[in-house]
Amino acid sequence: MPLADKIRPTSIDQVVGQTHLLGEGRPLRKIITSNQIPNMIFYGPSGVGKTTVARMIAENAGKRLHKLNGTTASLADIKQVVEELDTIMGQNGIILYLDEIQYLNKKQQQSLLEYIENGRITLIASTTENPYFYIYNAILSRSTVFEFKPISPEEMEPAVMRGFHLLAEEQQVELELEPGVAEHISRGCGGDVRKALNTVEICVLTADLKDGKKTVSLELAKELTQKSAMRYDRAGDEHYDLLSALQKSIRGSDENAALHYLARLLEAGDLLSPCRRLLVVASEDIGMAYPQAIAIVKACVDAAVQLGLPEARIPLAEAVVLLATAPKSNSSYMGINRAMADVRAGKGGTFPRCLQNMHYDGEGNEIKGQNYHYPHDYPHHYLPQQYMPDDLVGTVYYEYGPNKTEQAAKQYWEHIKKGD
Repeated sequence: MPLADKIRPTSIDQVVGQTHLLGEGRPLRKIITSNQIPNMIFYGPSGVGKTTVARMIAENAGKRLHKLNGTTASLADIKQVVEELDTIMGQNGIILYLDEIQYLNKKQQQSLLEYIENGRITLIASTTENPYFYIYNAILSRSTVFEFKPISPEEMEPAVMRGFHLLAEEQQVELELEPGVAEHISRGCGGDVRKALNTVEICVLTADLKDGKKTVSLELAKELTQKSAMRYDRAGDEHYDLLSALQKSIRGSDENAALHYLARLLEAGDLLSPCRRLLVVASEDIGMAYPQAIAIVKACVDAAVQLGLPEARIPLAEAVVLLATAPKSNSSYMGINRAMADVRAGKGGTFPRCLQNMHYDGEGNEIKGQNYHYPHDYPHHYLPQQYMPDDLVGTVYYEYGPNKTEQAAKQYWEHIKKGD
């Protein structure tokens, strides 16, 4: 049996972390102690206690408990649970604990609806993915969602020490930990208790035995923990959360936070995602306030791709710091959004006559001639003429930002267009 299962909590007070849900007076604690169990969905990363709490609730409820895993459950498995409702075993109702519910398709989830609604089946589901994206809306509307959070290193350390003590007792050896071992494992597991305890187990297994005593060195703990701090799935929420955090930190001009999120992406071996996102940031968030940023970032990205990891971190760090400390403007980004909104609304379907690529005037044209004037033939390479479609004349999409670069351009064009 894995160490994580051996020391799995049996009471609320033994659960590591989740005080926002399980602390005194908190809602989930009240539900557990009341035994009045609503349909619930537990959302959060792996190894933070979702399954432990679900099992605790089911065991205390006095109802028949069925456990299914979304990765392997079929429609037949769900039908088997439903069939038990009409037997003696199901007369008090059934609790269905459905782990990884996001892997069930819509039809499988729909098959539960009738029984969830009339209360004959109480659903406790867990998921590592955002339930609002992956779970059928009708299930969500009949359930209460509780979000579980990663365990802090301070909350993790007592569990790590319990794991070491239990293994020492089982193996009947004296176990000595070098200073910093428990702390390093607690900080290096990314808030995942199961991952931390797996590391504890491997440390004890591989530690040298001498005269009935095992010593776990800090060096061994660092070697075995490796990159376990990286909670990262390129197809999951964590991937997009990291990229979002990187962009928002740059947008907020916090270069230190931006470097942190870049480091997490690179430490997970993801080079291309931050490269693409930095090119977006250069145009979306810096834009016209520092138009040269896109060229510099492109050069940094090209260098990073050519170098590969680990050296790629150097030009990418330069790009991140440049963007975070640069003046900000989203004026061009907002301008194209406004223009695309009009296009999608069907506006501007025609062209002014002077812009058309036509050199023949049909009999039906009242005004003969294209009447296009070549701006380069005029002072300052400018003269007023209609460029917008007739139904959009006067529409403004781009508004100059308050930064120095855009204000200089604004003043220049105001001067020219007034004919000063």
